[in-house]
Formats: sequence, structure tokens, C-alpha cells
Amino acid sequence: MSTEVLDVPSNQQTFLAFDFGLKRTGVAVGNRLTRTATPQPTIRSEGNDARLAAAALRVKEWQPDALVVGVPFHPDGASHENTARARKFARQLRARCNLPVYEVDERYSTVAGGSEYADADAGAACVILEQFLRSLPP
Repeated sequence: MSTEVLDVPSNQQTFLAFDFGLKRTGVAVGNRLTRTATPQPTIRSEGNDARLAAAALRVKEWQPDALVVGVPFHPDGASHENTARARKFARQLRARCNLPVYEVDERYSTVAGGSEYADADAGAACVILEQFLRSLPP
């Protein structure tokens, strides 16, 4: 996972994160103050339109300042099919929700999330979001 420091405006305090998947998309909510994330029910929608609609409902429910999407890579950093899919999902969320979307390298997040959380997909979204929150300056 990347530890790159992102340029995120300080007025962005609350974030909703997504661990994109073709069948299940993990969701977590968190904030800059506590730098922690809380798992939310996983989106179990197949098909691009259904997934985006479900994600947009979560955005409407939580009213975050910005969104975070995990982008998968091979362990050596190379892209693969799901890299492009997750980036497309991030672009579509940005357009649909009219919010900033930050992409986070999510290598190993599903493995890490699965060991601590009952729902591995939501746990992976928590890992992604907490990694993002830790990358922000104090």
C-alpha cells in the first residue's frame, strides 16, 4: 500500500470509502479528526448501473466531503483489469456525486481487512480509508 501524502484540503473532514468489486463493493465511513473508519453494509449489486446507484445512495445518506476509492495493483505495482475497472468507478462516482474522489493503492487491503472484520469487503474499505486518513497531514 502506498504511503504517499495527498494534497487534500483541510476543510474536507468526512470521507466515504469504497473497495470496488464486480459482485461486492465494501463501504466505510471515517473522518479526519479520529483518523478511523467504520464499516458499513457492503453493496451487493452486480452491474455498473446498479453499483453506481447503490453507491450514490450511500453518498446521499452520509453526506461526506469527499470519496475514496481503492485501486488494486499487482504486488509489483503493475496494473491489471480491476485497476482499470476501479478507476472507471472512481471517475463515474466523481461525475455522478459531484464530489472530489481520491484513489488509494489498495494492495493487500482485502487480506488485511478480512482478518479483523466480519465482512471482509467492508473491512477492506476500512483499511483503505484508514490508510488514506493516516496519509493526511495533522
